[in-house]
Amino acid sequence: MNDHTLSDPHAPAAPVGATIALTPTGCEAAPLPSLAGLTRAQLTDVLRDAGVAERELRMRTTQLWHWIYHHGVTDFGRMLNMSKAIRASLAERNSLARPAIVSEQVSRDGTRKWLLRMPPVDNRDKGAEVECVYIPESDRGTLCVSSQVGCTLNCSFCHTGTQKLVRNLTAQEIVSQVMVARERLGDFPGGQPPEDGGLIPSGEGVRAVSNIVFMGMGEPLYNFDNVRDALAIMSDGEGLSLSRRRITVSTAGVVPQIHALGEQVGAMLAISLHATNDDLRNELVPLNKKYRIAELMDACRAYPGLGNARRITFEYVMLKGVNDSPAEARALVRLLKGIPAKINLIPFNPWPGAQYECSDWDAIEKFSDIVFDAGYASPVRTPRGRDILAACGQLKSETEKLRARARLALED
Repeated sequence: MNDHTLSDPHAPAAPVGATIALTPTGCEAAPLPSLAGLTRAQLTDVLRDAGVAERELRMRTTQLWHWIYHHGVTDFGRMLNMSKAIRASLAERNSLARPAIVSEQVSRDGTRKWLLRMPPVDNRDKGAEVECVYIPESDRGTLCVSSQVGCTLNCSFCHTGTQKLVRNLTAQEIVSQVMVARERLGDFPGGQPPEDGGLIPSGEGVRAVSNIVFMGMGEPLYNFDNVRDALAIMSDGEGLSLSRRRITVSTAGVVPQIHALGEQVGAMLAISLHATNDDLRNELVPLNKKYRIAELMDACRAYPGLGNARRITFEYVMLKGVNDSPAEARALVRLLKGIPAKINLIPFNPWPGAQYECSDWDAIEKFSDIVFDAGYASPVRTPRGRDILAACGQLKSETEKLRARARLALED
């Protein structure tokens, strides 16, 4: 594994299978508050503070929005349809900086993981660090974003759950993950894809980042307002322009917020299920002690817009000797009866200290066949990015891992 130190955030990405350590740039080099990731209403307030007349605010907000989110500019000087006076006033008070890329890792399979450092939100915050992951396929590129720093759920099979919750991410910080990925992948107009041999979707109408999944660090529905606002920015047709049908929000089962997600956000819903009975799910997903499976299933059946064109995805991690028997597969079919659904079977991704093993392939195939024969799509998710701990359930920020190693060293 090679390490390089770069001062240029636009530098070529790491060779496949390598780690690239980037000297943090952006938020540390630009102490002024950034406009990248703000809502339309927030941009309007910024323009008003910059002295733009009330009669021009709507037009100027649209222009500013387009430059930030469609063109992805990082220099006010490029906003040529805005007057020099407005550009100068904006630049005096604000920046267009994105989160600092602390490190970038490229898996042998082309998966990319970024460790990002956010600007401090107040005097007590030293700059939160989160991970996001890019998974390229021939016809799409999926970005897995984080919604919290750490996690409070403590799911027993999940590495991320071993990192304590620090705080929620703001809508700006969530959107900024998408903007960093778009820039690094050359996905803004005029951008250049990285020359490292990694897979980037190509072809007419295909964008490098075409799909978003809220499956990174944190429980999205415990940060509902910021996730809702971030999704509105992502899906705006005059900016990042991502279809809501291509944005999936995954929850471990925060039942009171599920209906609001469908009604206010309109995103696709994924349920991190992993068990078919309360006793086992209490062990795997402790949140189940608060919201039982029956209550969760009722919320799924009542999800706004639910139908064959808008199925719920149920995620089911395959744990050897725990939840992978044919009896469990049949119980899963009974549990989901009447719900338009797809079941993603996820081979367990190991991490240091994990108490579980991945199910044998024969067991996974038998499980999948039972679910499929009952009329449900049951794809087995191909593990991606395991070698860089970027696969499902493996995310945990590097600083937290380093602190853990330091504690162990002191205890020895």
